[in-house]
Amino acid sequence: MSLVTASHAAELTRGAEQLGVSLSDSQHSQLLAYLALLIKWNKAYNLTAVRDPDEMVSRHLLDSLSVVPFVREAGDNWLDVGSGGGMPGIPLAILFPERNFTLLDSNGKKTRFLTQVKLELKLANLEVIHSRVESFTPAQPFAGICSRAFSSLEDFANWTRHLGDLNTRWLAMKGVHPDDELQALPVDFRLTDTHVLKVPGCQGQRHLLILRRTQGSVEV
Repeated sequence: MSLVTASHAAELTRGAEQLGVSLSDSQHSQLLAYLALLIKWNKAYNLTAVRDPDEMVSRHLLDSLSVVPFVREAGDNWLDVGSGGGMPGIPLAILFPERNFTLLDSNGKKTRFLTQVKLELKLANLEVIHSRVESFTPAQPFAGICSRAFSSLEDFANWTRHLGDLNTRWLAMKGVHPDDELQALPVDFRLTDTHVLKVPGCQGQRHLLILRRTQGSVEV
């Protein structure tokens, strides 16, 4: 834990309180342990473009925690597409130990890192999949599918259509509100909600767009 300082711990505590997210002592410790692994592995594996550890609490941990209320509303079986360094999937798995989270990425270095996090943090509710999203065929549809800086909304919808159904919620975490991307949304998807995310310590805009499949959808 030497890579994580007391100021990081204090920023996480303060930021979670501002977000209205209650962290147990063990969850707080797990999030900091994840941060330490992210800092350590990022030097060799290029898991994130954020190089400064002092920026990682806000831009990774708190940004991931900002969607907690919207994950709480949905079901028990979640997919994080293009998970990369594990955001938002790993923080969400820590916050919701009773729910199952699948983290999918096509980059072998990144899935090796995610597997290491699962082992070291003993996250029994976490599954790591090394695959292209188009090739992934789960046993059942996911209740929720989330992405963070993964792709355009059009590609997100098209590439993950086969992974959900009419009950699934698609959560797309974005920066500036993607008006142009919404114009290109496939006809069998609709925007149900848009939320402005206020992430403590983050500069710039953050938005969450929630999508659903429409009735009469045809598999492509």
